Amino acid sequence: MAPKSSSSNKKSKASSSKSSVPSIDSSSSFTPENFERELKALAAKAKTETWGKWAKEQSSIYVKAFVLLSLIAAYSTVSQLALSPVYGSIPAARWHDKLLMAACFAGWSANLFLERALPFKPALLLPVIAIYIPAVQSFLGKASGVLTASWGPLVTEAVTLFPLVGLSAACVATYLDAADLSKLPGWLADAAPGLGSYGFFKAAEKVLRGIIEAYVGRTLFSTRMGMELLLAASYTLVAPSKLLVWTVPALVHTALFNTHVPTPMALSALNRGLAPVGHVVLDRQESITGYLSVIDSLKDGYRVMRCDHSLLGGEWVKLLGQGQFKGNQVAEPIYGVFAMLEAVRLVKTAKPIRDDKAKALVIGLGIGTTPAALVAHGIDTTVVEIDPVVHKFASKYFQLPSNHTAVIEDAVSYTSRLASNESGARFDYIIHDVFTGGAEPIALFTLEFLENLSALLKPEGVVAINYAGDFALPPPRIVVNTIKSVFPTCRLFREHPRNETDFAQTNRDFTNMVIFCTKQRGNLSFRKPNQRDLLNSPSRQAFLPPQHEVKRSDFAKSDESEGGDEILRRNATEGLAKWHEMSALGHWTVMRTVLPEVVWEAW
Repeated sequence: MAPKSSSSNKKSKASSSKSSVPSIDSSSSFTPENFERELKALAAKAKTETWGKWAKEQSSIYVKAFVLLSLIAAYSTVSQLALSPVYGSIPAARWHDKLLMAACFAGWSANLFLERALPFKPALLLPVIAIYIPAVQSFLGKASGVLTASWGPLVTEAVTLFPLVGLSAACVATYLDAADLSKLPGWLADAAPGLGSYGFFKAAEKVLRGIIEAYVGRTLFSTRMGMELLLAASYTLVAPSKLLVWTVPALVHTALFNTHVPTPMALSALNRGLAPVGHVVLDRQESITGYLSVIDSLKDGYRVMRCDHSLLGGEWVKLLGQGQFKGNQVAEPIYGVFAMLEAVRLVKTAKPIRDDKAKALVIGLGIGTTPAALVAHGIDTTVVEIDPVVHKFASKYFQLPSNHTAVIEDAVSYTSRLASNESGARFDYIIHDVFTGGAEPIALFTLEFLENLSALLKPEGVVAINYAGDFALPPPRIVVNTIKSVFPTCRLFREHPRNETDFAQTNRDFTNMVIFCTKQRGNLSFRKPNQRDLLNSPSRQAFLPPQHEVKRSDFAKSDESEGGDEILRRNATEGLAKWHEMSALGHWTVMRTVLPEVVWEAW
């Protein structure tokens, strides 16, 4: 928020103070009675202008300002959460900070204009804007296919968050015009309101973001829509007025037609809208990693788990208990890469690893395809999953067996703690499979994290790492460089071969690759899978033996300015993060071809 001159305010204060001082009527006769009357009037005024009254008035100014700043600080995070299911978290954040800064500057600069232009106090518009935001987001979400992930978040926040933040900034500027800063030097008195307001806003935004993201989805009022309605109610308490009658259409839409509201009625309305495209949402819940839902394709017979604008996995439900699949211990995955991860068991080692003696660590659960297969082979399997709702949905709606060890914790802290414990568990197999929001979590691909995995892997153990990215961009190369710096022997395989025609037209090559590595130097080779390895599964027969090996020439060409041989370290992730935006935009486009647009837009 830019500093604002307070000279006009000081003049108005001065004139006001002058006019309020009682004066002796020169036309009246100067008598002892009149003189005594004037002295009593001055004494009465002096009694009312106490330090306590001044402090109360000044406190009221700052409280009103800080309340508005705290509300927009909370809405900053809530707005991003509301856009993530439609656009993904990375595209949603692309313009966010710039738009916030522009709104703060515009509102702070225009406070006097708004005061004069509007026939009522500008603050009275705040609850009206806040109440309309959910409806506007819903309507614009339906146009996301036209707006695209590149511009949709900017357009949406430009007509929702921008006016809310800008008007709030204008109101804060007006409140602080009445603040008594006479004891400060002139230059500081002019700058303090703007700089102090922006500093408080950014601090509140950081604190409230941490609280909101930690507790999102736990109650109705901590869901995306619940928080938007709670904030709208807060604005109504701050600035009630007759203007609220104009919010009736928005309230009716939210109550009866907005499918994003987490109520059974809204879910029924959502599924009625999805019926024409042959999909149904079985369950949905918001959690710390995003908006999660379980979706069935009634037409094609598969089930997927969604997280924001990406999929965590899927399986063919139409095959369960049918024909040759009767009695199968595992479901058929719709994505072959998950079957390829199981080839960690096929890597030849100096001493064969017996399934009944093996221990496996799986980082990232998804729908549980890989852990279910490991358990089916009799391997003692530990799964580390940060999101409890992912584990709940995988257990309830997918074929995740109960006989595994579930660790609901951040994988970074878990592996660090376990690696530092020399007597802690060590594993024959480690499978690293994390993905959400259109990009891999950077912290789980740093040198330090991979070194912890190496410490947890037995000397003859094997690690398999799934990485989804655009081979036309630097991130896959950077990640592979980092992995190879920790594990001396590796081989890489793609899920599908590159489509050269499509690549030539779009310059995009988004795919999954699996990197198999050992701690031993030498050659890495696979044994031929037997019937037991395949678990009576056509998907595993087609994808379990790794194919489509990745060559160095498949990666984007190195550029010295991009760090051709860069290693990803914990405190230097900018080299990867700056490319995740482009990768996420490409992933968004891919996801729109996997499921119909209405499935993504209606949540």
